[in-house]
Amino acid sequence: MRTQSVSAALVAGVVASTASAELVGVVGGQTNVLLDFSLIEAATGLALAGVSDGVIVPGNLGAGSVAFAITSPDSADLPTTFSYDTGDFFGSFGGTIEHRGAVFFTGAADVAVGNFTIGYNTDLAVFQVGDNLDLGIALFDVGITDASPMTNTFDVWGDLLISNAFATALIDLGLVTDDLTGVDVGDAWVQGLNQVVPTPGAVALLAVAGLVGTRRRRF
Repeated sequence: MRTQSVSAALVAGVVASTASAELVGVVGGQTNVLLDFSLIEAATGLALAGVSDGVIVPGNLGAGSVAFAITSPDSADLPTTFSYDTGDFFGSFGGTIEHRGAVFFTGAADVAVGNFTIGYNTDLAVFQVGDNLDLGIALFDVGITDASPMTNTFDVWGDLLISNAFATALIDLGLVTDDLTGVDVGDAWVQGLNQVVPTPGAVALLAVAGLVGTRRRRF
């Protein structure tokens, strides 16, 4: 599939998704990943050794794919904070989509990557997948191929391209000699579940309603 620009893909999704604007936040779901493990092993010498408990096998990208659960905003560690206005995605989106689960590789160096963060790198103007385990860097740039940021769901499909930080780390670890920045090593599909975020006025009304309800129960 041809990779579209981020703006073209998301504009199409926004235009098709909503007639009225609402502030929504991602509260769950899963991110599906289909990596070309043969290509990774051939290029770096790192072979898939397994996945951690809690990783969904297979994911929704077919045989060979895996999926990682998206954490809730109430999670004690790595809470998801990604939100956007359905009527103005580009002017409002922010935060990160967090996950639990790890993938283990073995080779000249044993490496565990996981508890992934997906967020927007404003300096590079690209969404990235970051590792929160052994490497602690951005692993992949996401070359978005399609997107649908709707009210109840947030779906994004894209190619996983080795980031400059990951390519540099592979050289520093002595696993490669060539710069692999931009090499396409797989696909991703974010399937986020959304919840409408109450506006400040709605929050105040809920507080008043709760107070009134409490008072009524006292009579």
